[in-house]
Amino acid sequence: MNRIDETFASLAQNGRKGLFPFLVAGQPDLETTIKLILRFQELGASGIELGFPFSDPVADGPVITGAFDAALAKGCTAQKIFQSLREAKNRITLPLIAMVSVSIVYRFGIDRFMDYARDAGMAGLIIPDLSLEEAQAVADKAAVRDLRLVMLVAPTSSHARQEQIARAATGFLYYMSVAGITGERDTLPADLVGNVRQLKDLSGKPVVVGFGIKSPSQVRLVCSAADGAIVGSAFVRRISQAVEAGLSQDDLVDQVGNSLRELLSGLEPAHR
Repeated sequence: MNRIDETFASLAQNGRKGLFPFLVAGQPDLETTIKLILRFQELGASGIELGFPFSDPVADGPVITGAFDAALAKGCTAQKIFQSLREAKNRITLPLIAMVSVSIVYRFGIDRFMDYARDAGMAGLIIPDLSLEEAQAVADKAAVRDLRLVMLVAPTSSHARQEQIARAATGFLYYMSVAGITGERDTLPADLVGNVRQLKDLSGKPVVVGFGIKSPSQVRLVCSAADGAIVGSAFVRRISQAVEAGLSQDDLVDQVGNSLRELLSGLEPAHR
């Protein structure tokens, strides 16, 4: 079974919810990215969303965009990301999900990109700028390689549109807590929990919420309805701050790991 499917089956069986950190591949370098993945795995993350640096992201705020720019400036490429993942493949048991622009996938070649992703041990893809009209063909190509195609659902999506997205998606649905760009927020929308419950009923698939989540209380709120939470900008910001402070690689990994440990406390009621 695909690792994404295994993860959600295990979470459901044990009455738990998941936390899925987002990392920018190559921030500050690929060796550190691998060490962070392994630390997150050790601490109990349910999976990792791995952002492939891109010069023109469609939904990322300044924190993630800045990390993308820095990684690109250091020469981080999809080829190098896949190579690093292949070298660490035997040590990584978490599902890895690539967050990648369709431009990178098409430039690589869809079949070739998916072959590389599979061989690197990845479990799924999120292609935020993939059109819904193209999604089914891409999902079919992914399925042949036992990869899942996760689809994003915006809070502004109509009921009919949500149904279409749910039919095309595999693995899980990524519900965006807000319409807009990524970034930490002090409060989440009042209708978030109700919207997630409706999407779960509509789709019959696991739903994970991302965009804006930065605290254990927000993780707890989101997971009162969703199957998991994705936290991105909060981790990317902490990594940037650690780099700016001149921390060693080990200290950076420790500090960011402590941030994950804190956020995991938001899942404690679900672990009981």
